[in-house]
Amino acid sequence: MKDRKSGTTEQIVISAKTLGQLAMPDFCPRCFWISAKAERLPFQIFPGIFSVIDSYSKNIVHGWFDRYGRPPEWLRPLGQIKAYRNPPHYSKFGVTDGATSILLRGTPDGIFIMNDDSYAIIDYKTARFTEYQDGLFPMYEAQLNSYAFIGERLGLKPVSKLALVYTEPVADKACFADGSALTSEGFRMAFTARILPVEIKPELVPQLLQSAKSILQLSTPPAGIPGCEDCKALAGLSALASI
Repeated sequence: MKDRKSGTTEQIVISAKTLGQLAMPDFCPRCFWISAKAERLPFQIFPGIFSVIDSYSKNIVHGWFDRYGRPPEWLRPLGQIKAYRNPPHYSKFGVTDGATSILLRGTPDGIFIMNDDSYAIIDYKTARFTEYQDGLFPMYEAQLNSYAFIGERLGLKPVSKLALVYTEPVADKACFADGSALTSEGFRMAFTARILPVEIKPELVPQLLQSAKSILQLSTPPAGIPGCEDCKALAGLSALASI
């Protein structure tokens, strides 16, 4: 992929989450190409509170491990965990795929060492637990498999388990009827943790990387999928800007 200013060929860099977009059933190549080429997308607002809660979940687990030498009970469905590893920064958790020359990187929320010395990689999601009904599951599945792809090439092998850990807010009336959730400074909210295993698919990430390369190497955007709402919105913005 050539840099438009210097004319030199730049390495394609993709995050695990971005690569996961290609696994979605409504994936649009045109939108993917435009978002990758744009230096900054307009009107993007993402509440930081979800990242804070995910970080808090990780710290709760690590703190429990440090104090008691074992994981919390609600992680038991993952199997026999003997230790955790602090997930590295995304700048240190990445590999260049030999087949596509794409640098794939990211940061998993949790890395655990199992009793058999294999690894489990998890991602926290602050959302209601919905089994496989979650419309974003294909993206999450690809994201976790990307972490496994990276981890095994950096020495975290074998990766034996992948999982989503949903931290679901408990907001029914019984939780605050007695007033115990109130404090002098505000209130506390309880969370219920639910684990959704994710299948390890070694073939998934190489396929998505090949697809990403074929799109991002194009000098002009490819056609969008029929009925793409984002393509329609972009066309509307272009028409509005020409007025």
